[in-house]
Amino acid sequence: EERSLLGGLAGEISLALEHIAKDEMLRYLALYDPLTGLANRTQLAARVKTALREAKSHDKRVAVVVGDVTHFRFVNETFGRDAGDELLRTIAQRLASVWPDPADLARLTADHFAGVYAEAGDPTQIALFLRERLAPAVEAPFTRDGREIGIAFKAGVAVHPEDGLNAEALIKNAEAALSRAKATGERALFYRPEMTARIAETLLLENRLRRALGKDQFVLHYQPKVDTVTRGVKGVEALLRWVDDEGRMVPPAQFIGLLESSGMILDVGAWVIRRAVRDREAWRSLGLAPPRVAVNVSSIQLQQPDFVRDFLAAADDTGGGEVGIDIEITESLLMRDVEASIAKLAALRERGIGIAIDDFGTGYSSLAYLSRLPVTSLKIDRSFIATLGPSPESRTLVATIVSLAHSMRLPVTAEGVETEEQARLLRTLGCDEIQGYLVSRPQPAEALVALLAGDAAPRPPGKRPE
Repeated sequence: EERSLLGGLAGEISLALEHIAKDEMLRYLALYDPLTGLANRTQLAARVKTALREAKSHDKRVAVVVGDVTHFRFVNETFGRDAGDELLRTIAQRLASVWPDPADLARLTADHFAGVYAEAGDPTQIALFLRERLAPAVEAPFTRDGREIGIAFKAGVAVHPEDGLNAEALIKNAEAALSRAKATGERALFYRPEMTARIAETLLLENRLRRALGKDQFVLHYQPKVDTVTRGVKGVEALLRWVDDEGRMVPPAQFIGLLESSGMILDVGAWVIRRAVRDREAWRSLGLAPPRVAVNVSSIQLQQPDFVRDFLAAADDTGGGEVGIDIEITESLLMRDVEASIAKLAALRERGIGIAIDDFGTGYSSLAYLSRLPVTSLKIDRSFIATLGPSPESRTLVATIVSLAHSMRLPVTAEGVETEEQARLLRTLGCDEIQGYLVSRPQPAEALVALLAGDAAPRPPGKRPE
């Protein structure tokens, strides 16, 4: 009787497990592609909806990329269905190896794959990702029966909110962009032609920037920081400039952001430090006492594990042992990873490198953290200086920053000073140094010689340089 009872129970349990397995399989097949293990169209739409909800709270763009594998039909017809399946699984693995979150990938149809790019900032970032990471990974040759088969991957991109406000519209428009890319032979197209054109211009500019570094087209201009009372030079800030093939000076706003987003800022940043060191040595060779030179450091540079080592190697380019280079770093950048920033900046301070917090007053730094940061000066953002005269609030804020800095034994520099009235108010408020057009525009190293030698003619109060 017990055996009979156990046998009956076993049968019922087996039947239940079979139903559970079938139910789980049905649920899986409803959301995933059994061949590649990627999500299907239904699950992709759900992932896009989730990404859109999160993007609203983080002020991010969301992009949907739909790609097509060329030569898939050729593989199927020449080598058989098994080879075609192997190719699709290989493509899925290659996509997953480079996509920010592999769970955001999907297989839509036989040879169409899609992905949600949820960390999109500027659309150029998406284009760079497709060109520099995805395409090289996916388009590696596929080998079958000892033969290498070339793979090409064309893509269409739709970006929220410009190209659609919901998941269905974004997927549909990305597919439409893919169809246009296949028809025109382009590797990747955005849904809106004007966005594709703008990105093409940006990528062309990036290529020009890469050549500019090799052709030595970058130059440094220097803007003095002077004592508020004596107007004696206390230091200079190195500012990057680009003279293009036609001899035109390209405004920094047009290329600094691209240097950062493309990662070129690492090579260019090292060049800036080495150039500043050599310019200081050139001033010294003329019998001048070279001022300390401050260079700007970007978030990309500071985040590098070897930032301190690489900075010191570039700053000691002459081999003389003296490091006459300081850094300026924005307040908001420091707050991204305070503990890591403290450790790296402390290592620089041990080598005698000054550290200024740039654009102070515009970020969200904690006073507790500020007291721990190994900084040597604060720079008041130019937006406060511009309204210093007519705005009592700006005067109060500047006075507060100066008082806070002095309580921490830190000097204060005001940026963007253009009038004698601003200089007078800053002197009254106790600001230590001023920097701006009132003193001098940024100028090449050789043009700074007269100022450093004390030969520059005094400027009448209120007169701006030509």
